[in-house]
Amino acid sequence: MRLSFGKSEQRNKKMRKERKTKDEIPSFAQSPKSFLIELLKIVLIALAVIIPIRYFLFQPFYVRGASMEPAFHDSEYLIIDEITYRFTEPVRGEVIVVRNPSHTSEFFIKRIIGLPGETVELQDGNVIIYNDEYSDGITLEEIYIGDEVQTVGSTSTTLSSEEFFVMGDNRQVSLDSRSFGPLNKEFIVGRAWLRVWPFNEFKHFEVPEYDYSK
Repeated sequence: MRLSFGKSEQRNKKMRKERKTKDEIPSFAQSPKSFLIELLKIVLIALAVIIPIRYFLFQPFYVRGASMEPAFHDSEYLIIDEITYRFTEPVRGEVIVVRNPSHTSEFFIKRIIGLPGETVELQDGNVIIYNDEYSDGITLEEIYIGDEVQTVGSTSTTLSSEEFFVMGDNRQVSLDSRSFGPLNKEFIVGRAWLRVWPFNEFKHFEVPEYDYSK
């Protein structure tokens, strides 16, 4: 009696090799249907992460115009923080993106000058703030505007509990509270958080410090 294992062994090796090759192929690549299902999962997960960030936390903003020079320039790309003001109140000096109260589809970038309950007076190129702490008024030392910039206008505005006085740093060309009046909090979109373009001007924005001792 003669036994031969040659062909049987070859068949077994071939079957083992085919099973191993199949096991190495990801499940989603074994059929078009599996691939589409996996692709759909990836898209849904990505949307679940991106949409809340885009519409509820942070938003891109493209600077147009020269109203905030020299701090911000035309064509710069910013990231706006939309969540902070849900937990804290805006503070003086912060740069914010707001809706135009007259045309809410338009957006402006401005700086907060006057806070709720204060009186803001513009006089002889100066910005004077009246509040409970400074009942006689305090002149703001605005380090963020150029030495040659003059705050044009002569007015006195008292703000309600939900109103802010905002202006652009480039006072001669800015359309702001001097024109459209106090800004209600509901028109504030968020605060300028990061400048991401141009890359060489990347910056995280801090609140300027005011010297109230003068």
